[in-house]
Amino acid sequence: MSGGHFGYAQYRMDDIVYEIENLIKINDSTKKDEWGDDLGYHFPPEIIERFKEAAHTTRRAHKMIHRIDWLVSGDDGEETFMTRWDNEVPK
Repeated sequence: MSGGHFGYAQYRMDDIVYEIENLIKINDSTKKDEWGDDLGYHFPPEIIERFKEAAHTTRRAHKMIHRIDWLVSGDDGEETFMTRWDNEVPK
């Protein structure tokens, strides 16, 4: 069955993490977009640290939701749930 309890919405979280990580990557960019504006936002380091924290937390939440999804959908039993949680959910 491979999950489905949450309508696979947890996968949208991966897209959000990717976008946050891209914002971090381009933050200091002085390359110009099609309108002549900097691609980078030029946020200070303390803001970028919060972005990194948000990306990590969102990735962690995605993994947690994914494991719960498989448990309640009958793909994993309780023992497998616990093992996969311990092995797959980032600290």
